[in-house]
Amino acid sequence: MTKIFGFAGWSGSGKTTLVKAVIPALIERGLTVSTIKHTHHNFDIDKPGKDSYEHRMAGAHEVVITGASRWALLHENRGEEEPDIDFLLGRMADVDLVLIEGFKSYPHPKLEVYRPEVGKPILSTDDPSIIAIATNTEIDTNIPKLPIDDIDAISDFVMSYCGFISERRNGTA
Repeated sequence: MTKIFGFAGWSGSGKTTLVKAVIPALIERGLTVSTIKHTHHNFDIDKPGKDSYEHRMAGAHEVVITGASRWALLHENRGEEEPDIDFLLGRMADVDLVLIEGFKSYPHPKLEVYRPEVGKPILSTDDPSIIAIATNTEIDTNIPKLPIDDIDAISDFVMSYCGFISERRNGTA
């Protein structure tokens, strides 16, 4: 059964940088990993002039783009509510772990990425689903605090919290 673990924090806190570093560290420990990235901005992974873009602009509800290296499903919400995590997870292939970046308000277990220089408050004081914090500063907290640049410590924490046994492929554990 796929497990989920999230990374939450304000824009500019370094969530993406941290997730990009944790993914290969978890894979090195023997896990298959997928991700869900939430954004509050409109985005487009397709370009005007491309056939798939033209299909969407013509009104297609979903468009699948496929090739030898990858495939993608583009779904137009067209006024529908944004799907929740459970719906999105149901559309994904089974893996050991899905890392979720964003979705601050969803009650899944997550690590807060906090940098005081962003100028925003700590989220974990009001969110019981935040079970640890990664930061580059001293803060007073009752949850585990991890150095934001210690990818091994953060990866080990995620593995332990999710109930995985580390099997680092380079022979160390």
